[in-house]
Amino acid sequence: MTEAPPELNSLVRSAYEAVRQAVLERRLLPGERVTVRPFAERLGISPTPVKAALAILEREGFLVARKHSGYFVAEMTAADMRDIYELRSAIDALAARHIARTRPAGLLDRLHELIEGQRTALEAGEVETYAELDREFHALIWRGSANRRLTAIADLLTAQLRLGHNLTTAVPGRPRASLDEHVEIVDALRSGDTAAAEQAARRHVAQVIRALEKVLPEQGTSPF
Repeated sequence: MTEAPPELNSLVRSAYEAVRQAVLERRLLPGERVTVRPFAERLGISPTPVKAALAILEREGFLVARKHSGYFVAEMTAADMRDIYELRSAIDALAARHIARTRPAGLLDRLHELIEGQRTALEAGEVETYAELDREFHALIWRGSANRRLTAIADLLTAQLRLGHNLTTAVPGRPRASLDEHVEIVDALRSGDTAAAEQAARRHVAQVIRALEKVLPEQGTSPF
């Protein structure tokens, strides 16, 4: 699970994590209003830190603010996710080029371990374990880049990418195809071929976009 931003104080952090998990676990559905009082009462805190947490989650893309109405869980269409994943494609491609150029042995070994873990999880039907390892795989590639600003930008997209990822893992055959694409990426990284690494990363994201287009409407309420 992605950690709460480190600058949060403890009460705001607790509220942030509670609301965030409620969205990711679909206890709060797309388009649903997020009310402050239930979270404040459950956490035993005042409404103030909950309101601060909602404002942070709105900036991260989990929630949307509506004037005079409060905060609502974000609704994503295929067009929304296409925009997000096009940014992701550029970030992944740049990071892949950096890693292919330097080929850090420890990072490449860990990527291989994550692929094997994903393979084992798929064979066991453990979809959530697979999804967590998938997220770690991509986060490791981002962190492996020499460009510190790249990591910061990727972190800003994490929330919305997580929402999309929850959908693609449910598309029949997509997790297995994604695993094969991960193998292609790591093979290119190990070879030191920067162009091949960039192309493999972009192809992977293009396939994710296609999968999302199968399950998301172009307009209106999203199904996740």
